[in-house]
Amino acid sequence: MVQLCANGTRGAGDGAVVPLSPEALADSVAEAVAAGATDVHVHPKTPCGGDTLSPRVLAATLEAVRARLSAAVPVGVTTGAWAEPEPAARVARIRAWTVLPDHASVNWHEPGAEETAAALLERGVGVEAGIWSGTDGAARFLRSPLGPRVLRVLAEVTDTGPATARDTARALLSTLGTAHGRPVLLHGEDAGAWPVLRLAGRLDLPTRIGLEDTLLMPDGRRAPSNAELVRAGLAEWRAGRRGGG
Repeated sequence: MVQLCANGTRGAGDGAVVPLSPEALADSVAEAVAAGATDVHVHPKTPCGGDTLSPRVLAATLEAVRARLSAAVPVGVTTGAWAEPEPAARVARIRAWTVLPDHASVNWHEPGAEETAAALLERGVGVEAGIWSGTDGAARFLRSPLGPRVLRVLAEVTDTGPATARDTARALLSTLGTAHGRPVLLHGEDAGAWPVLRLAGRLDLPTRIGLEDTLLMPDGRRAPSNAELVRAGLAEWRAGRRGGG
C-alpha cells in the first residue's frame, strides 16, 4: 500500500502546488490515485489555510474528495492537536462530525490521544496510531488498551537527516515490536522521506508519500504534484524491495 498524504500542515507559503481548498484537494487526490495511490490522508483547511476539525469544513472536504474517487479508496483525516489543542474540544468536534472519514490519525504522544482514539472508534472511524520517533508515543501506545483495536500504526520518522533517518526508522520499528499485532506503515519527512520510503520497500512495509512529507522529488527537483510524488514513490519503494534501498 502507498498512501497519499496530500497536504499536511503546509500552507500557501509552500507554493501553489500544495492543495488547500476542497476543490484543489479533490483534483490533486484524484490525480494521485490515478497514479497509483490506494489510500488517502488529507488535512481539511479553513479559508485562512489552517488545519481544522470543524464539522462543516471536514464535510465539505470529504464530499469533494469522495466525489472524484471510487468508493473503494479510503479517505482519512488528521486529528493533530495543533488543529484543536484542547483534548475535550477535540473529542467534541469528532462527536459533532456529520460526514465521517474512513480513518483518522491520532498522534499517541499528544495529550488526549486515548480519548481522541476512543471517540473515533465509538463512531466507527478507523484509527491510525501516529507514533513519532523522538517521543514517548511508542511506549504509551504499547501500554494502551486501545492498541489492538487500531486500523494501523503510522511509524513516523521525524529525523530529517538523509544519512540518519533510516537508522532512526529501524530503532523506532524495534521499539514498536509487534505493535499489538497491527499493520505498520513506515514513512519519513523532508530530507528523510525518500531514504525511509526505500527502507519501507526493503522491509516490505506499507508507506506513504505526498506533499505533506516532502516538497522534493528523489533527484532534488521541486515536486510538480502529488501525482508525480506517488509515481516516484512507487518506483522507489519497488527499488527498495529489490534490494536497492
